[in-house]
Formats: sequence, C-alpha cells, structure tokens
Amino acid sequence: MKKWIFGVFIAVSLSACGVAYISPQVSAADGKVRVIPLTTDSVLVANRNTYTPRQIPNEFFQNAGSGSFLRGTGTTPQPSLSEQQRPATLFTRLPPEINPGPYRIGVGDVVLLAIKSTSNSVEELSGLLAAQNSRQGYTVQDDGAIAVPDVGRIAIDGLTLEEAEAQLFERLVQSRIEPTFSLEVAEFNSQRISLGGAVATPKIVPVTLTPLHLEEALVRAGGITTADVDFASIRIYRDGILYQIPLTRYLSEPDLQKTRLAAGDNVFVDTAFELEKAQAYFAEQITLAEFNLQKRTQALMQLSTEIALRRETLTEARGNFQERISLDAVDRDFVYLTGEVTKPGRFAMPFGRQTTLADALYADGGFSAETGNPAQIYVLRSAEGDFGAVSAWHLNARDVTNLLLATRMNLLPNDIVFIAEQPVTRWNRVVQQLIPSLITSGAALASN
Repeated sequence: MKKWIFGVFIAVSLSACGVAYISPQVSAADGKVRVIPLTTDSVLVANRNTYTPRQIPNEFFQNAGSGSFLRGTGTTPQPSLSEQQRPATLFTRLPPEINPGPYRIGVGDVVLLAIKSTSNSVEELSGLLAAQNSRQGYTVQDDGAIAVPDVGRIAIDGLTLEEAEAQLFERLVQSRIEPTFSLEVAEFNSQRISLGGAVATPKIVPVTLTPLHLEEALVRAGGITTADVDFASIRIYRDGILYQIPLTRYLSEPDLQKTRLAAGDNVFVDTAFELEKAQAYFAEQITLAEFNLQKRTQALMQLSTEIALRRETLTEARGNFQERISLDAVDRDFVYLTGEVTKPGRFAMPFGRQTTLADALYADGGFSAETGNPAQIYVLRSAEGDFGAVSAWHLNARDVTNLLLATRMNLLPNDIVFIAEQPVTRWNRVVQQLIPSLITSGAALASN
C-alpha cells in the first residue's frame, strides 16, 4: 500500500514538473556532429586552421627613452692651439772654431778718408766732400770701388784696411796728390749676422773690426726671453750646416758663450716646448670640455623633457586602450566555456599569441573537480564549408597525462569548450528537483 502511494507521488510530481531533468551532452546521432578523440596526431590536424592573434596598439611596444642624445646641441668649436709635445734629449753639435783674420772691406761699407790740411779738413782735395749722411766718406759701391774726385775709381772690395791704404797711396801718387792720409771704416754694412727666435729684439748685427762672440750677439738682441731653458737650444746655421747648443749647456759653460761668430751666420734661439703655449693649449682644452659639458647638460635636459612628454603620451594612449577594453569597446576574439566549469562565460583570447585549450580551462579556476567529468571534455568547432556541421574534439583527461594535449591544441575564435557532468552529479540533480515536488504534492494530498 505504501509503495503504491509513493509511486503515485512520483507520478504526480513528474506530471507536475512536466518533464524530468535533462543534462547537456554531446551527441553524434544526427550526423552533423563528428566526435574526434584528441590524440597527438589529431592535435596536428586541429591546429591546421591558421589564426592570427589580434595585436595590441603600437604604444605598448614603443620606448619613451629613445632619441638622439646630442640633438640640437650645435657644433663644437675647433681648437685654435696645437698641443705642445715635450721633446726628447736635445743633441749637441758645436760649431768649429774659426779665425777669419783681419776685417775685409765689402760692398756697402762706408770708409772715411782724411788727409793732412791746414784747415784740418779734406777740402784740399778738390770735390772730396761726397759722403753719406754728411759723413766725409765713401760708400763701397756694387762694383767694389769707391769714386774719389781727381783720382778716379779705386777698387777696395775684399781688401783689408792695410791693403786698401796701400792701394789708395799708390793712386794718390799717380794723381800727384800729397799721399798723407788716414783711412778707416765708418759704417760696417757688408758683413752681418742675423739673430731671431726667442730673443727680445730680433735684429741684424754687423761684423766689425773686433771679433763678435755669441754672448755679445745675444745681448745686442736683448737677450734670451724663454723661461723653458730645459727645452730650448741655440741653433747656428753656417755654410749649409746646422749646429745646435742646448741652452742649459750654453748657460753652464762659459767657453760656449765665447763662441766666435762669422759673417753670414744665422743664430736662432729655438724653443721646442713653450710652457706658455702649453698652458694656453690646456686652458683652451678645459674651456672646450666645459663647453661640451654644458652642451650635454642642455641636451640631457631637452631629452628628459622630450622623454617625459613621450611617456605621458604613451601612458595616456595605453590607459585609453585599457579603459576601452574595460568598457568592451575593443574588437576581441572569444572562446566560450560551458558545462561543468568553475565560471561559465567567455574567455577573451590574449593579444599577440596563440591560445591553447589549457589556457581556457585554467584561466578562471578551471573546471569543477566535484561535478565535472574529466573524461568528457570537448572543444566544439564549426566545420569549414558546411554550415551546421560541428567537429567535437574529445579530450579524455581521466588519464591526467592527456592534459599535455590541452597545452598543444590551439583554440580558434568562437570555439566552445564543454565539460560534461559526472553520472552521480546528474542523479543528484534529479533528486534535488524531485524532492521539492514530492513534498509539495504530498502536502496537497494530505490537505484533501
């Protein structure tokens, strides 16, 4: 009697519900669904369909710190001074000792002629008044002779004073003029020595009747002016040969200071390393370095400003893009999750890379281990070229090692990942739907 009443209750409850609990499942009965077991080989087939993931905007790839470091800094001025190189040890090459003998009259010299006269002048010689600069003398002309009125031209070039007096005596006698006279050189212009380089007053020093020594010649030029005695030398150029005396040796050896000079010598005080120029060079280099540092500082400030502006622009563009994503205003590709998953819904496929089945399963907690059937995991995909046909890629994860296949299978937009329920879950849900109906129906019968 009780069993009959319980059966009546179930019948009434089922009739009240209208239909029993129906669980979702994948069925290939109608021929439109093709179930394909997911294996190592079938994964390769499933991945044949090409898919290009959507890309994020270029602002996410740009670097705000790129740019030219010295942009707009201008050109560095070229140095005007050259570096002073310290020389090696200065060599010594002394000029040979010379004895040119007595002075010989030459072209350009001015000689003064004087004779005995009651008026103590040379007026007794007719016309003997022609002399340069009002000096009663004669200039040795380019042919080596002097022109004496009433006597004629007398060649004295290359003669000593003694030889010139003898030549003049003979010509005066021939001209029947009293040969009482004196002859001397008033101006020495034919033989000279040049001095230059590091001296106070570069000049030409004439060779006179007395010997001219190196010390005296340098004094006439105002002395040596260089302070770098360790790197200076006195060079004498004579007859095509260059002689050199280091200044330190010249100052320490008096004999070298008495070196006799000869007509035609060129004396040059050479400074191989000038301290003042070296100091000026390094001062200029420091100025240029400070100029470059200032340019780089300005360039860094400009670059920092430019980078800050770029960073703000990129940050704003990225923020706008992320806000559009949050408002679902950006075109995205989705995979849909249904069945016994922790959070049914759609899974947004990431930008710039492929999405695998494992990504979708474990993105938001994965599938439910309590209600989901690991042996019934499907990827539902529309077949190409056949509207309504579906390929159901079946993953049997009862063997956990098969989950490695989920990491290799690429998903396509609009794929549906479905996980079926366990048998006990299905029965539990049927009972949960029946018990409230039975209680309601029993209460209604009891009241009747």
